[in-house]
Amino acid sequence: MTEPQSRSHRIEDGFFLGLVILVSIAFALVLEPFFAAVLWGIIVAILFWPVNQALLAAMPGRRNSAALITLTLIVAIVILPAILLGFALVQEAAHFYAKIQSGEIDFARMFAQMHAALPDWANGLLRRMGLSNFDAARITVTRGITSSFRSVAGQALTIGQGAFSFIIALGVMLYLAFFLLRDGDRLSQRFAEAAPLRPSQREALLRRFVVVIRATVKGSIVVAIVQGFIGGIVFWMLGIQGALLWGVLMGVASLLPAIGAGLVWVPVALYLFATGAVWEGAVLVGCGAIIIGSVDNVLRPILVGRDTRMPDYVVLISTLGGIELFGFNGIVIGPVIAALFIATWNIFTQMRKEGDPAVS
Repeated sequence: MTEPQSRSHRIEDGFFLGLVILVSIAFALVLEPFFAAVLWGIIVAILFWPVNQALLAAMPGRRNSAALITLTLIVAIVILPAILLGFALVQEAAHFYAKIQSGEIDFARMFAQMHAALPDWANGLLRRMGLSNFDAARITVTRGITSSFRSVAGQALTIGQGAFSFIIALGVMLYLAFFLLRDGDRLSQRFAEAAPLRPSQREALLRRFVVVIRATVKGSIVVAIVQGFIGGIVFWMLGIQGALLWGVLMGVASLLPAIGAGLVWVPVALYLFATGAVWEGAVLVGCGAIIIGSVDNVLRPILVGRDTRMPDYVVLISTLGGIELFGFNGIVIGPVIAALFIATWNIFTQMRKEGDPAVS
């Protein structure tokens, strides 16, 4: 090949590479309105892939039937319970807010009772720490809680108005999940062939991606559901109002490592102790520390395995950063990006140790 032809081919290859990047960005922008639907479609397909493979082994060659049965299980096990919980939560929040407005639940009175119940040494300690302005703190906390429930009520209206968009997104998610379950092996093979990576690198990154998706959902969301359920039951048994709401809050808090459901039940237990409900407070502390607190240590290794866990501080920071950037979807996206970051640098480091000239 002559030099002019070689130069011409390099220009054409460079132009085509730029076209590939441009078209890929344009396609990503087209998918952007359904980003969450696409993300969760991929997630549920990965999570239920073993189920689909088991069905396919029981009915060889019937890919459509296996994928359809798996999709039905997804709807029955995940989608319907989530929708029912959402409706119940909105009703609980509205009922709780109505009690605040009517004065049946008076945070100012609760704050005053807690302040009055504190022993002299505790009040003295708070004064030395510069926390003696209880009236200002009470007003701030009361306003904050009230405004939070107003925001929830406003969001409920927005959710109602966006019901059609939610149904469309749910349909897109299930539609995509069906085809990923049916053709997932072929699609992953085509993606692997197209990715400009060495086979070892490609396999390591894809394997890490799948492992982290499963670990994040099974090891975090499932644990959060169990902790929130147990916490809600304990609150209900103790007669604490808004047990469903508190249970959901504990589930959400448990998604954050090193913080967990204690962010919710510890202040409630302290309030119970301060207001004289010693028995209820002791039960809540016992259940929170022993039962709720041990769920993570017991369930997570069973669901995920210890060798797939990232350090808690990495999970915490990446989860918080993911939520800040992507909203609720960041619960999954943040840890996945962190895991791929770690995996990429591990591969790079290994290549340097092996003396690969490509990274020298």
